[in-house]
Amino acid sequence: MLAISKIVSQIKPSATLAITAKAKKMKQDGVDVIGFGAGEPDFDTPLNIKEAAKKALDNGFTKYTPASGIPELKEAIAKKLKKDNNLHYLQNEIVVSCGAKHSIFNAVFALCNEGDEVILPSPYWVSYAEIVKIAGAVPIIIKTTEERNFKITLDDLKKAVTPRTKLFILNSPSNPTGMVYDEEELKELSKVISDAGIYCISDEIYEKIIYDGMRHVSIASFGEKIKKLTIVINGVSKSHSMTGWRIGYAAGPKNIIQAISNLQSHTTSNPVSFSQLGAVEALEGPQEETARMIKEFKKRRDYMVDKINSIKGLSVAKPQGAFYCFVNISNILGKGKGITDSLKLADTLLTEAKVAVVPGIAFGDDNFMRLSYATSMENIKEGLNRMEKWIKNLQG
Repeated sequence: MLAISKIVSQIKPSATLAITAKAKKMKQDGVDVIGFGAGEPDFDTPLNIKEAAKKALDNGFTKYTPASGIPELKEAIAKKLKKDNNLHYLQNEIVVSCGAKHSIFNAVFALCNEGDEVILPSPYWVSYAEIVKIAGAVPIIIKTTEERNFKITLDDLKKAVTPRTKLFILNSPSNPTGMVYDEEELKELSKVISDAGIYCISDEIYEKIIYDGMRHVSIASFGEKIKKLTIVINGVSKSHSMTGWRIGYAAGPKNIIQAISNLQSHTTSNPVSFSQLGAVEALEGPQEETARMIKEFKKRRDYMVDKINSIKGLSVAKPQGAFYCFVNISNILGKGKGITDSLKLADTLLTEAKVAVVPGIAFGDDNFMRLSYATSMENIKEGLNRMEKWIKNLQG
């Protein structure tokens, strides 16, 4: 008899975390590894945010809070959504969770029944498909191309919608590609979603990390019809370098948010008490550190893109947001050492060149690998030099 449940036994571990774990183990063993794996800013959480959390601890703010989050944080989130996204939400239309991943998990579970179809553009963030499958729903993958900047069109979405479609998951700026949907593209997609009457989870966690004059637009901002069908996901992990604080949130129709709150009350209960007050400060306090971080990310991006495109066999489209390069490796697969897929490439690159990347298959495309530039310029230069030398040897 199988001891583990059927659903849980079918879950694939996160390739992002698996590569990171192997790289960390090598580092612990004294191996000099350059990591381009995990997706978190390498900057410290800004001091004012840490001080707010310390004050909360000193004041004894260490007990249970409302399961869906404290009113002060919901109010700060509502103000942020109004100011940045032209979206008006009441507190009972907002739920705070233990990170944006938790918010997405809860939203999928609140919306999906067994056999419902969920449309995912590929490449997609590693956890989307697994969360959908855990909920008993079926991921329907729309393959995108590098030539189209890894973005779907309204025709792509129309063709994917069936009577069983319940949900579409949108991620802009994107992990892993860094691409950003512009206002016109989002308007077209919003019309398809509204006409079909399906729901949309809009994952906007990388909203603040955007470059070259690009402007983030929330798909929920194109009128009441699409807003009533959209659950906006965001948080402070990426924008304020607070990944370990575990604060994310969802905003959407009152009935869906209430369902998410009910689910959360029986699983995690409330998000961490003092982390919530830290998040209030993150949203309402000075934003200079975020701006400084983005400026540095842009420098790193520009260097990484130029260097990768100078390496024979590799190419990358310049990302418009987030902090990842989704690198085309199709020209080096099959060139030696039995490396015919992205997983074998990533494993061999880590073992031999001591460089950690994430295989593209984790995001639904085996012809790519993801490199994060959320690491120092020194590491980026050294890591890419190692990679270049290794690829030259691979190609003979």
